[in-house]
Amino acid sequence: MKRAIIIDDEEKSRATLSSFILKYCPSLQITDMANGVKNGIASIKKNAPDVVFLDIEMDDGSGFDVIEGVKGLSFDLIFVTAYNQYALKAFRYSAIDYLLKPINPEELIEAVNKLTDTNRLDQIEQKLEALLLNRSTLKKIAFPSLQGLRLEEPQNIAYCESDNYYTNVHLKNGEKLVISKTLKEYDQMLQDDGFFRTHQKYLVNISFISSYVKSEGGYLTLENGAILPVSRRKKEELLKLIS
Repeated sequence: MKRAIIIDDEEKSRATLSSFILKYCPSLQITDMANGVKNGIASIKKNAPDVVFLDIEMDDGSGFDVIEGVKGLSFDLIFVTAYNQYALKAFRYSAIDYLLKPINPEELIEAVNKLTDTNRLDQIEQKLEALLLNRSTLKKIAFPSLQGLRLEEPQNIAYCESDNYYTNVHLKNGEKLVISKTLKEYDQMLQDDGFFRTHQKYLVNISFISSYVKSEGGYLTLENGAILPVSRRKKEELLKLIS
């Protein structure tokens, strides 16, 4: 059983999350709750939790202040936030799990199920560095893989390819990253950043398209020579984007 701490300055939020964890997440045990930055830092240092549920905005500072205060310690992290869409996108870019207030039990269960079996301090620190980098301007995406964490700027991506529950991220330099996330997740993340879902299997960087060929049902050629199909229902929308 993993030991968990909740850090939130709202008593009602702490109580709700605690009750949901007790009811829906038998793999977790709440060992402590803190109501702010100072108490949160002290609790983490004292209890050495496996998981921390961390609010962003608190009366005496932010969740980022907590992170600064416990650098070097290893634990899984799930942010709890009422942030706007831009901030949520920064979390997605940085591969950091978050829960939106008010807490949805199904989303809580999903986040807990994704917790690592062993804490990877190097990955957690890299994800947090990426989040701090992306807070003001979205700059780099954190790609978690079996080998570790890779930070890449979106413009370096040529296209993404679905492989069941994995995504093959093809970079412009010819490298391929195999990521344990679905293409749907990257579609949601990148659709406002110059990427387009041309097919059930493909998400393409529009700026990297070389040409569209009408024959054989329609397909794209990319600057690196890759040839990708275009689904019939996506054809008209794609042509509007690239014309």
